Amino acid sequence: MGTETNAKILIVDDEESIRFFLRELLERDGYAVVVADSGEVALKHIEREEFDLALIDLKMRGISGTDVLKVLHTRAPDTVVIMLTGHGSLESAVEALRQGAHDYLFKPCKTIELRESIRVGLLNRRQKQKQRELLRQLEQHLSTTLDGVRATIQEVGVLSTPPAPRAVMPAAAPLDQQPAEQKRFLQYGSLIVDLTRHVITMEAKLLELSPTEFDVLAYLISEAPRVISPQELLREAQGYAAEVWEARDIVRYHIYRIRQKAKDATGRTDAIRTVRGVGYTVSNV
Repeated sequence: MGTETNAKILIVDDEESIRFFLRELLERDGYAVVVADSGEVALKHIEREEFDLALIDLKMRGISGTDVLKVLHTRAPDTVVIMLTGHGSLESAVEALRQGAHDYLFKPCKTIELRESIRVGLLNRRQKQKQRELLRQLEQHLSTTLDGVRATIQEVGVLSTPPAPRAVMPAAAPLDQQPAEQKRFLQYGSLIVDLTRHVITMEAKLLELSPTEFDVLAYLISEAPRVISPQELLREAQGYAAEVWEARDIVRYHIYRIRQKAKDATGRTDAIRTVRGVGYTVSNV
């Protein structure tokens, strides 16, 4: 299959405008592109062709994107899959990642994020293929070397008993099953944080947070249900120390803004609970 510069990509989306945008962009970038307007059509392509990468919409009429992912992962496990989601929920995206997807992107996709995700996905794919080939060559070399050693020992008559059965080398764990260096997702109740995409959802609704608000809420979630003082929150989330009164005033403003945005998204005002005289903690909403 292709390299990063001429890889073959499958686009699966039931929105014509999305298909048109993705095809135009990726063909200009030099990729060979095949499009499918449904999960059913995508499965037909998967039966006939091999792809280096697939962009698959999560929510489609009929066969869903997760169903296409399952089939593709079974038939062509080397194909890199990026899921596209048009809603703010991380639940389906997290499940897709657990099932082997490389990444997910919110629609409409930002061009720079799409290109970077594709680049990294194809690069990882090539590295895994090279590592598997090196492992195969190493196993073959060791097998040949052991056979030669046994033959030499038998020729000089050292062995008085039949050689023991050849030990089978344990298979290396697939790279995509090895533990990640850092935990990508945090969850507490209906609050889910994606530290890579820098987004937080509550009750499957995306919270439109500023970078500082994201850092504050993400830290509260990471420490939940512990109550965090304003000074600690300011130090850990924003990286600087302050007097008690200063930290209290600054953090109070950010907490107010986060509560307002949670209310706008979900109608709820109890995402963050104030413990008077101590600090703040997230509620298990």
